[in-house]
Amino acid sequence: MQGCISGQGDGVVIRLMITDDHELVRSGLVQFMAMSPDVRVVAEAGSGAELQEKLRSVQVDVLLLDLVMPGISGVELVARVRGAHPNLRILVLSMQNDTKTVLRAMKAGASGFISKNCTPQALTEAIRKVAATGKYLDPEMAERLAFASSSADADDVELTLSERELQIFRLIVEGQCIKEIANALSISDKTVSTHKAHILAKLGLKSVADLVRYAMQGKLFS
Repeated sequence: MQGCISGQGDGVVIRLMITDDHELVRSGLVQFMAMSPDVRVVAEAGSGAELQEKLRSVQVDVLLLDLVMPGISGVELVARVRGAHPNLRILVLSMQNDTKTVLRAMKAGASGFISKNCTPQALTEAIRKVAATGKYLDPEMAERLAFASSSADADDVELTLSERELQIFRLIVEGQCIKEIANALSISDKTVSTHKAHILAKLGLKSVADLVRYAMQGKLFS
């Protein structure tokens, strides 16, 4: 953690940044957090691009992050923020609370995950827990993840591949060539080829035809 700022007396204040593309949601969260003397909202963002820009100049201890926003978002955004700010603690607040989404977010670098169906009090406690320990999962989600991990196929592509690799896998299966994928993702042909090689290696496959068969057999991307 980048270090909590000092509050009044002997307490500390958690510097919180709220990122959600709905202004009404952000406004409600800001108003609620104002009632917690140990939490101070120091910044807001409505997109991944705005989030990354503000993190360059604002000191933040905990980032409250929605997964679905315009532009770069989701697990890829979690990974980018984690890469640029390794000490920042990221608490994902999302309606997407299926086990695969949670597992991918945690794998990408999220410190914790809480559903938007939670109570305001539960959210505050989650922020405090992430700030203090670097980790948070509510007991129900932890139990679901433990069960999913014990029963998951070790070759599950959605957990084996990174967010970018999964994105490129999808485009390959859709029939796009290296150059088309590079143009769509604004990256170089060489980068796409490297990702393709990593995908094949991770899945133990040898060709694009193998990838397509793998996707069809696993009923992926339907």
